[in-house]
Amino acid sequence: MAAMAILSTASAAIYNVGEPGGAWDLSTNYGTWASSRNFQTNDQIVFKYSPQAHDVLEVSKADYDSCSTASPVTILNSGNDVVTLNATGTRYFICGFPGHCAGGMKVKIDVMPGSSSTSPAPASGPSATNAPPPTPVSTATNVEATGFGLAVLLAVVGLMA
Repeated sequence: MAAMAILSTASAAIYNVGEPGGAWDLSTNYGTWASSRNFQTNDQIVFKYSPQAHDVLEVSKADYDSCSTASPVTILNSGNDVVTLNATGTRYFICGFPGHCAGGMKVKIDVMPGSSSTSPAPASGPSATNAPPPTPVSTATNVEATGFGLAVLLAVVGLMA
């Protein structure tokens, strides 16, 4: 059971929205950014921005499509907002400042079931060659190190038996 706990924490990754080339701002292409990553349950996304210039609203698909700020699901405005992706499905985020969503400050996050791998899926399509490498900003544990640690744990348990 301890080994399963170690492996389950190894798959969670933390992604700073827009990095490595940007942040939560008007100059980042969030469609390209999000499509080059493989978000899984228990991963976290972090929105970093100046609270005087931006905020983050989680909205419905309809509000995302129309850039409506009328009925947000959640309003985040700390400038360093951490969102845990705790369920599969699609989540929608926009900037609530006037004109910002229409200017491109919106991101759709597709969350897939978690696995024991932290490797994001490779980008595909015509822009795949221009996309930055899909690497998470941080992971809870390096997967190879976990494999080694698991081997040591199993060896110790075997010696104790």
